[in-house]
Amino acid sequence: MTSSLLSHPLISSRYFFPSPCRFAEPFRVDCGDAVLGCWYGRVDPAALTVIHFHGNGETVGDYLEEGFPERFAHLGANLLLAEYRGYGMSTGEANLAAMLADVAKVIAASGAVPARTVLFGRSVGSLFAVQGVSVVPGIAGLILESGLADPLERLLLRLHPRELGATREELAAALERELDQRSRLAAYRGKTLVLHARGDDLVDVSHGKRLHAWAGGEKRLHLFERGTHNTILAVNGPDYFRLVGEFLQEVDKATA
Repeated sequence: MTSSLLSHPLISSRYFFPSPCRFAEPFRVDCGDAVLGCWYGRVDPAALTVIHFHGNGETVGDYLEEGFPERFAHLGANLLLAEYRGYGMSTGEANLAAMLADVAKVIAASGAVPARTVLFGRSVGSLFAVQGVSVVPGIAGLILESGLADPLERLLLRLHPRELGATREELAAALERELDQRSRLAAYRGKTLVLHARGDDLVDVSHGKRLHAWAGGEKRLHLFERGTHNTILAVNGPDYFRLVGEFLQEVDKATA
């Protein structure tokens, strides 16, 4: 039941918004029935590697255009911008169950050891970052920006369980088995940084507060006074990257 519900085409069509983009020298990750068009910038084999999972209406190309790689190179970190199936230069179609399964393959393809890896999830990307720390032991750090605490709440905004041939209880149970943010974060003992805008107009700030409360290891929460869901980085750039940089330094010292 879990797999069939999370793979249901209505979830894919109502919740995910893939768009194409092209860029030079994609880093391709073979996931069997799909090849993901990621991007990988390496500055130092000994440095931390950050694997970034972007938001729903975004692509890897957006982050290349916004100078994200240069920011992380300045912080001395390798950066892998993960892409999803059906998005950007990836093949396949967006499918929640398959996208969750792809996470471990992306982490393995990075070649970085988990103890020197930080997963970074923005918005819906937080689901995949938390998936990563759940299925790959020993990930050193986790950053959640504008993240989702309750996937069921988000799905119910765009569909009714009856459309999936399920009851609300069955859908809730399926999501709890596969996307229980609370238990997964509680089990994670690495360092966690949670960033959220108080004025987030799409994912209420309560999600960020819950994610922080649930984290089982050393953790920090920063709520930006300015910005919304889609402007949090644009209006808080210097502070945003200062916080990320400080966090990476702490992880680096703890794992060097």
